This record gives sequence, C-alpha cells and structure tokens, in this order.
Amino acid sequence: MLIEGKFTLRAPIQEVWDFLLAPGTLASCIPGAEKVEAIDDKTYESVVKQKVGPISVRLKFTTTLTDIDPPRHLKAIGRGADIGKAGIFTQETTVDLTKISKDEVEVSYSSNVSITGRLATFGERIMRAKAKTAGEEFTKNLQEKLKSRTAG
Repeated sequence: MLIEGKFTLRAPIQEVWDFLLAPGTLASCIPGAEKVEAIDDKTYESVVKQKVGPISVRLKFTTTLTDIDPPRHLKAIGRGADIGKAGIFTQETTVDLTKISKDEVEVSYSSNVSITGRLATFGERIMRAKAKTAGEEFTKNLQEKLKSRTAG
C-alpha cells in the first residue's frame, strides 16, 4: 500500500530537518505514540497504539534511517508487529524537504507499507483511510509544535 503526501512548514529548512529528527518531536506528533526512543543516531524503537475498524492494536517496531542527505532527504525502513499478534508490517519511507523560501519548506513523503495477518483482512481501502487520517493529524501536530517552538 502506497501512502503519499506533502505539506508546507513555515521555518528554515535546517530547523525543520533538526526538528523532524528529534525523537521527542516524533513522539509528541505521531497519533497514538506511546514511545519513540533513539537507540543510536539512525535507529529508533517505537510503540504506537491505533484503532483500525473494530481492532485496537499496539504496534512495536524498529525504524532505521538508511539514506540520509541533510537537510533535504532521508529514507527509513521499519519493521514491526502488533503486540497482540494481529499482524506484522514492514514499511519503507522517503521524506524530502524542499526549500521554498528562507522561512518556508515543503515536506513530501512516500511510504510503501506491507501488512500481513488480521490487520490485512481489513483491506487496503480501510487501512489507507486510517493512514490518511493519522497522517493529517501528524501534520497538524507537527505544524503546531514547530510554530510554538519558533514563537518561544
């Protein structure tokens, strides 16, 4: 399942880059995130709780940054499973930052997600809708956090 999107943030590109890579930023912006912990400078362990249709899941996964070109591009590969055994997933995500002006950056992302198990039985349409709403919530949270950080 391919999930793509883009949004604009009002901040210098380096600040957006640094902000995105800080584990605390992700933990506070990802809907349902219970934990995002840096294992080293390229590896993160996370636990995220989500509800998909009638199933609630707690996904535990590891994400590794595999291709980094600061402050413009990163690629991350993740693998994990639902703690309650509802499914296994893998994902490969690319994020690109494009400087629009001195204080404005376009963030575009593309994630290829593969899900097996009970979670996969909901089909791509329901999973895509869930991913879209979670992505929108993440974007809104990220913009608010960045705005409050630069205002302070």
